Amino acid sequence: MIFKTALILLSYMLCSGAGYLPQTPEGKQPIDKLQSQFGLKADEFSIIVDISDQMLYLAKDQKIIKRYLVSTSKYGAGNRAGSHKTPLGTHRICHKIGEGAKINTIFKAGINTGKTMEIGIDSKEDLITTRIMWLKGLEAGINKGNGIDSYNRRIYIHGTPEEELIGRPASYGCIRMKNKDVIELFNLLKEGTLVEIKE
Repeated sequence: MIFKTALILLSYMLCSGAGYLPQTPEGKQPIDKLQSQFGLKADEFSIIVDISDQMLYLAKDQKIIKRYLVSTSKYGAGNRAGSHKTPLGTHRICHKIGEGAKINTIFKAGINTGKTMEIGIDSKEDLITTRIMWLKGLEAGINKGNGIDSYNRRIYIHGTPEEELIGRPASYGCIRMKNKDVIELFNLLKEGTLVEIKE
């Protein structure tokens, strides 16, 4: 009976995200790296994007506050310009773009076009919608520097009209979210928030 109860509690924790943080291959929590190497404070939000389970975790005080299904690159993880892969390592949100824009608004080169896109319509384009959180790599040789720079590659967290693909690799390097989810996350975070992307 005790064993069964423990399993039920564990299942609840995993489903709700409570007490759970994704681990690195070394068995460490990515949040430890953000605290020890990048000065993350206990009362600050941070983000962990886990490519292996296509999840974005919003963390605070070593705990998951929210979690969202996302889509990272269909080409896998990588840092090279032109590879269309999702870069690994530590980033900051350096620009937040689109505050107050109507949901499903289309952005091109970070600029509000004033047009909207119906969700689920196949546009044959890699459209960016609703909100943008533009990432800047903080680790030289990993996501910062000539030919591998996440900022110059325009790696974003953003909305997409292809919401049916959320939860599996589908992007061209960015981290895609459902449009309602990206608005919620955008409103919670400030520029400078740390983002760790891991496999």
